[in-house]
Amino acid sequence: MRTSTFQNIMRVLLGAMMTFAGIGHLTFQRREFQAQVPRWLPNFQEFMDVVVLASGIVEIFLGLCLIFWISKKVKIGILLAIFYILIFPGNISQYTNGIDAFGLDTDQKRLIRLFFQPVLIFWALWSTDALKHLLSKKN
Repeated sequence: MRTSTFQNIMRVLLGAMMTFAGIGHLTFQRREFQAQVPRWLPNFQEFMDVVVLASGIVEIFLGLCLIFWISKKVKIGILLAIFYILIFPGNISQYTNGIDAFGLDTDQKRLIRLFFQPVLIFWALWSTDALKHLLSKKN
């Protein structure tokens, strides 16, 4: 599938953001990301740290694949959309438990953040042409 120049720019931008976020998981934002580990999971520091580190590695992998593995961009876009769906409970947990992180220090800010997740899902699918691929499979 051929994507436009704008889609390619947006795909690379999303890949760079994912890679940066993944590096943040492993280093300077580790504590912040622990705030997004759902509270229904085991709530002890070591487990939460493993979840943050593992998701950081996945984010770096998906980010770099999004940028460089162009021949598989449709599959990577679908995988990234699934990843965004899988981590959404962490955002819900942050909202429902009133956990401050990433400057989300009010219920209103945490609620607004929830509505950004569908944007990321759409961005992953649209910028890789996975959306068109999935819609053509449906028809």
